[in-house]
Amino acid sequence: MTRSTSETVRALPPAPRRAEGDSGWGVCPGCRTMVYGKRLLRGQHICPECGVHQRQTAEERIEQLFDESTIEYLQLPVRSSDPLEFADTVPYPERLEAARRRSGLEEGVLVATGTVGGRALVAAVMDFRFMGGSLGAAIGEVITRAAEHAFAEHTPLLIVSASGGARMQEGALALMQMAKTAQALASLDEAGVLTISLVTDPTYGGVAASFSTLCDVIVAEPGARLGFAGPRVIQQTLRQSLPEGFQTAEFLLEHGFIDAIRTRRTFRTFIGHLLALQDRDAKPDPARPDPVIREPTEVPVGDPWETVQGAREVGRPTTLDYLTRAFDDFEELHGDRLGGDCPAVVGGPALLDGVPVMVIGHQKGRTAAEMSARNYGMPTPDGYRKAGRLMQLAAKLRVPVVTLVDTPGAFPGVEAERHGQAVAIAENIRLMTTLPVPVVTMVIGEGGSGGALALAVADDVLIGSGAIYSVISPEGCAAILWSDATKAPTAAAALHLDGRRLLDLGVVDGVVPEPERMTEDHAEAARRVRGALAASLRRLATAEPGVLVASRRARFRAFGTAEAAVGRADVKAGTAEGN
Repeated sequence: MTRSTSETVRALPPAPRRAEGDSGWGVCPGCRTMVYGKRLLRGQHICPECGVHQRQTAEERIEQLFDESTIEYLQLPVRSSDPLEFADTVPYPERLEAARRRSGLEEGVLVATGTVGGRALVAAVMDFRFMGGSLGAAIGEVITRAAEHAFAEHTPLLIVSASGGARMQEGALALMQMAKTAQALASLDEAGVLTISLVTDPTYGGVAASFSTLCDVIVAEPGARLGFAGPRVIQQTLRQSLPEGFQTAEFLLEHGFIDAIRTRRTFRTFIGHLLALQDRDAKPDPARPDPVIREPTEVPVGDPWETVQGAREVGRPTTLDYLTRAFDDFEELHGDRLGGDCPAVVGGPALLDGVPVMVIGHQKGRTAAEMSARNYGMPTPDGYRKAGRLMQLAAKLRVPVVTLVDTPGAFPGVEAERHGQAVAIAENIRLMTTLPVPVVTMVIGEGGSGGALALAVADDVLIGSGAIYSVISPEGCAAILWSDATKAPTAAAALHLDGRRLLDLGVVDGVVPEPERMTEDHAEAARRVRGALAASLRRLATAEPGVLVASRRARFRAFGTAEAAVGRADVKAGTAEGN
């Protein structure tokens, strides 16, 4: 990628503010209520009655986003021309001049640098006032140069989109901007630079099908519309009626195409948490004690069937409980970007003892309604693909992966099979063998079959003393092998599915003692899990990516061989020493 030169950077005077409407009364386009202009301005142009997010200028967004007194605008000498000598009812140059007068901008996008919560960011912000945010050669060039500046500075890039589509007056040259900006983002992927897209209303056509949906994290304002073909085009072309809320942020979130919806009031905090993913100097706290038991003889002997029943207790802490108590600044990211978002898998960036991690886990729920909504913690292919996407993002940013396992198994249903359940599980297992970052797994409840393993191919696999991990449930084993469901306790003992026996087999690397009142003392359970995970990350932090991958593969290669136990010890020693 071409790197930006320092001459392109200087502080610019602010772009003109809104010329009218701020001090008078206006009608909200959502609820049709009269709203006083100054009140609307103070509220970041969010209707105080219905919450509709009205359009903002690029300058207003930049001022709301960055830390005070840190904003510098990039001077990019780019200006739209008239390559086709295009004229419809008005010559194209006249349209451009009218847009410049109306918006006070040279082009329909501003680029600024600064800090958010003290962390550096480059932002390219489109302004719908300039010819409806249409994507022409100049807009594509500015977005590309913003990406090149982010590349040169190794600084995260935010793109705020607002567009009706490609600029027809520039013909195929406008079309080429989709490829041009896409390859600029590909260069940031290769360089490990975080990219974030904020979708505002509306975002259509060439912008939607290029840089606004190619970023690592896609967040939208409430009610923002995004799509390739607009509703009017679809209705006129195909004569189809559209579902309620079609192409809105809420529709897109439900169908797995965006990560989150955030209001303007919460977006800055959200961005700040994402930027922490690129903190390279954060190290685990060396003073935190390691509660993990790594010798089988030190784990108390328990009744396997009682352990099974305890692992299924509804009152046990769930993944979301641990994310609240053991981690900080967690931001849930949604969707597999293919059309689905499984609620049985939750994940996103967080801090563990100040260290940025990507944490992913099964979520069962606690109430009957929540457990039903989350498939009782049994993921569909959408869930595994979402987890895979987040793990790939962690690999790009060189962020450790932490997984929390608590599932009876993958969801057994017709739709799951139709959408490739086996393939989704297999792809995650393979992906985890290739991740060039530390991977730590903690089985916090049930670890059922391949549905669990798809999140558990790790450098360090831990299990709670009251948790289980097995190829099949005891009931399933009893029904198949004994043809008698009452033999489940016998099957539980035979399967060696508790922490002590799994540690002896080398399937897990450590057991984390749980509080005696596990279903009630969630704070103590979280404290121990936090300490265990932090200790594992400390042990793995110095290992080179190649060593991590080789050691992880050696660990799983050894299972089923006579050298399994010895191999496990050698792998851990090699990983810890980084040789």
